[in-house]
Amino acid sequence: MTIDCENLETGYNKALKRPILNGISCTIEQGEFVALLGLNGAGKSTLLRAMLGLVPYQKGEIRINTLTMTPHTLPKIRRDVAMIFQGGGLIRQLSALDNVLCGRLGELSSWETVWGFRESDRAVALNLLSSLGLADLAYQKTGKLSGGQQQRVAIARALIQSPQILLADEPITGLDIIATRQVMDTFAKLHAQGMTIVTVLHDLAIASAYAKRAIVLDAGCIVYDGPCHEGILDFRFQISN
Repeated sequence: MTIDCENLETGYNKALKRPILNGISCTIEQGEFVALLGLNGAGKSTLLRAMLGLVPYQKGEIRINTLTMTPHTLPKIRRDVAMIFQGGGLIRQLSALDNVLCGRLGELSSWETVWGFRESDRAVALNLLSSLGLADLAYQKTGKLSGGQQQRVAIARALIQSPQILLADEPITGLDIIATRQVMDTFAKLHAQGMTIVTVLHDLAIASAYAKRAIVLDAGCIVYDGPCHEGILDFRFQISN
């Protein structure tokens, strides 16, 4: 599935004295591993969230696999696109297993939620946790897990939706070196299996080690779109050229 953003512009932000996104156009092809980079306030997370219909925009349009994003088409689009939010967005009081199962809520009717999740869903969730090295922690409360373990639970919750596109907003923020590698290695494995990965990152060394393409934003505009390597570190150089 492809992601097409055409001339996106969000509303005017008084604090920034400009739109958060200002004329963004890009196409992300099926199976790409793309890192969104830039300084704080550049618009990276806003662009990522817009790809899931979480941010309104005043101009332009987004198409997911040629399907134009509208309130009517959003439910269909969200069946194929999953997101890992900054900090994981997990419910700390629930077990790792129950957090993963929450990823299935969108496909259950109100009546089905009364009776709980199907055994088939529980089996899939357990298999996902096992594949991410968390089988022994499936029934542990998420709040007692390490940061890296929590992020892998968040990945499992996204994967239970069987998405074709995975969006991740700063998934390694606050993680140590080992946990960072575990999370990014998981993304690399999913990418090798054909999944499209789009992630916001601040560490260019990590981005260049995993992502194949970088889209660099500054002041709501794309200032670089090309191969991901450490030579694009100086954003000011890119802006001035």
